[in-house]
Amino acid sequence: MEKIILIIHLLTALAIIGMILLQQGKGAEAGASFGSGASQTMLGSAGGWNFFSKATGILATVFFITSFGLAVIAKDSAKVGDAILPELEAVQQSLESAVPEVETTATVADDIPVLEE
Repeated sequence: MEKIILIIHLLTALAIIGMILLQQGKGAEAGASFGSGASQTMLGSAGGWNFFSKATGILATVFFITSFGLAVIAKDSAKVGDAILPELEAVQQSLESAVPEVETTATVADDIPVLEE
């Protein structure tokens, strides 16, 4: 089920990218630069929603639903159990034993080289 949702999610993302690239900007019409009557309306002469706008909105809704579905599936499949805790403690102990001990008796003045005259 997760693979099907993931495939739908990826195809929807690619379709959204394609739809956005196919759309024209609001001022992309040739008449808008010459002061045409259609450029004076708030949303243009075609209205606020054309085919590309509706398709993009539908694809965005499908993308949101598949994102939510994938998040729910990931939450359900994530498990924290007691079986991994001993392994984590062993890794922590091995890391602590691999760190070398640092001498704290040395002073800063001992580390500074002195030029001889």
